[in-house]
Amino acid sequence: MTAQSTGTKPPAETSTGLDIAGPPQEMYRFLRDHMPVMAVEHEMMTGTSVALHDDVVTVLQNPQIFSSDGAAEIGQVRPLIPLEIDPPEHAKYRKLLDPLFAPRRVALLEPSTRALAASLIDAVVDQGHCNFHEAIAEPLPSQVFLTMFGLPVERTAEFIELKDGIIRPPVDSSAEAREFRMATGRRIYAVLQEAVDQRLETRRDDFLSQFLDAKVEGTQLTVDEVLDIGYLFFLAGLDTVTASLDCMLAHLAQNPEHQRRLVEQPEDIGAAMEEFLRWETPVAGVVRVAVQDTELSGCPIKAGSKVSVNLGSANTDERFWDNADTVDLDRAVNKHIAFGGGVHRCLGSHLARMEMRVCLDEWHKRVPCYELKPGTTPHYTMGLRSVENLQLVWHNGS
Repeated sequence: MTAQSTGTKPPAETSTGLDIAGPPQEMYRFLRDHMPVMAVEHEMMTGTSVALHDDVVTVLQNPQIFSSDGAAEIGQVRPLIPLEIDPPEHAKYRKLLDPLFAPRRVALLEPSTRALAASLIDAVVDQGHCNFHEAIAEPLPSQVFLTMFGLPVERTAEFIELKDGIIRPPVDSSAEAREFRMATGRRIYAVLQEAVDQRLETRRDDFLSQFLDAKVEGTQLTVDEVLDIGYLFFLAGLDTVTASLDCMLAHLAQNPEHQRRLVEQPEDIGAAMEEFLRWETPVAGVVRVAVQDTELSGCPIKAGSKVSVNLGSANTDERFWDNADTVDLDRAVNKHIAFGGGVHRCLGSHLARMEMRVCLDEWHKRVPCYELKPGTTPHYTMGLRSVENLQLVWHNGS
């Protein structure tokens, strides 16, 4: 039940003939059937990859065995809060941060988010075409996040470039990628430090100001803790919803019956969105570190080794899901793990859901029938699965 994988950079096509730049579900099935627990040895990661739903859930729900501390290597200088903080300390930070993203708080942001989505869509609707990634999926959540957090919206392009330098460094080897991420990380810390210094002089109505005044179990957060929270938010706030919207619109552009469903029955957008998250799983995987010798599906895992859990494969595992390969907008029970699971489940899931729902609603009000530009094949990025070449076309008045 183990397999070895070597090489420096994943090719566009694997030795099995599966295209990893396209829809990944076939590749996920191959992994589940042939390499459910796979020993990986290449310069990008050495450790174990896990593909089965039950094994993935086991890793996510047992932080005492599979730790988040030190799992991510994304240019940070200290453990990111709360991503790399394990229980019991993790609960202290979630108690502080969860209320900021509670449904009631998120609901207050919906009118302004809806107005922003409408304005972005109105700017392109008469053209009859757009790159959805550049015109809608990237600026919408980025502007919402930057406004909430307290960073200048006019620097959106600069911040997105920094985020991409961490998530998708433009280099070939892991050594170069690590160096590039560390250099980019220093720039992100500098941006955050500048903003924090401004709040230390004068508080504002934003998250940074709230963090500086916040206390965890009676102790005020340090500036370093605020920076470590900010670093994580910076990356997540500028990418994950963008990638999700890209995947959803790429699917919808190729499935007109699902388009019609959202246009004719907009009340179904919420349930449809959950099924798209299951099927697409834009954040395809997360990493943990085994803190003791253990095993998964009978395969040994050594203490200290990294464990990469494939959320996308888990969400399409026919061993767990009925009709796993069917995108069913009427799926009655949808316990997907697109937002992760266990204590480290995504902090901003309520905000992400609101942004996606609003965007899908406003888009289909204005563009009820669309398709991929002829000759376009969506190209999914590695890691977080965005689609930067998402060229859509439609007929005005259709």
